[in-house]
Amino acid sequence: MSGGRRWILVVLIAVLVTAVLAGIVTWAQAGNIQRDLTTAAQAALADAGLAQGHVSFDGRDATLSGFPPDQALRALEVVQHVDGVRAAQLQGDVTPVAPGPAPTPVPSTTAPATSSPPPTTSATAPPPPTDKAGVQAEIDRMLAETPITFVPDTARLTPEGEQAARAVAVALAKSPDTFRYRVTGHAAQGPGSESAALQLSRDRARAVVRILTTSGLAAKRVTYRGLGDTRPATGGEEDRRVEITVV
Repeated sequence: MSGGRRWILVVLIAVLVTAVLAGIVTWAQAGNIQRDLTTAAQAALADAGLAQGHVSFDGRDATLSGFPPDQALRALEVVQHVDGVRAAQLQGDVTPVAPGPAPTPVPSTTAPATSSPPPTTSATAPPPPTDKAGVQAEIDRMLAETPITFVPDTARLTPEGEQAARAVAVALAKSPDTFRYRVTGHAAQGPGSESAALQLSRDRARAVVRILTTSGLAAKRVTYRGLGDTRPATGGEEDRRVEITVV
């Protein structure tokens, strides 16, 4: 074999070995990331008392399965808050089914001698609004009746706030597909810095978006932002809030 051909062969072998080693390193790193995320997610679920299910990772994307229906959404939220998790999804039911026994009819013991049959009524719920003004009015009404509230100085929703956010998500999911929504977070004025208030308001808006998108609203239909403590509502509890706007 001539010197030139031998040199070309050596170069080809070196390139092949380098590619193989690079692939091994990438595979090992991916495996370490998945293993670390799995350990962190399982620990977070255990701390939240949600250790009955299973979580697995494909890269940074988590899949949850085996959780009781009444705990599945809470487990999803816990895993989404784990550092390094890019996305998470559920497999299986997420709504508990608990049908009660059919009521036993009670026979009437007395009957009026001459009585007219009661008038029959057929009331039906009004259809959901299909215009932006109507949808916005419905959002404002729901948030006025049941605000989306947070634990003070955190982006963690109260149980009532989480329930309110899920109710809004159901209503928004029924609106026309062309409608988009913006969630704006606010923080109450306090001794902290403006940057801390801004970050807290963003985290609150993002927490609400996470509930909206896991409760039926397509992720492409909603964005979020935070305004810190620059727009107080009343200077009290109402400052710790989010607003949802049709855009």
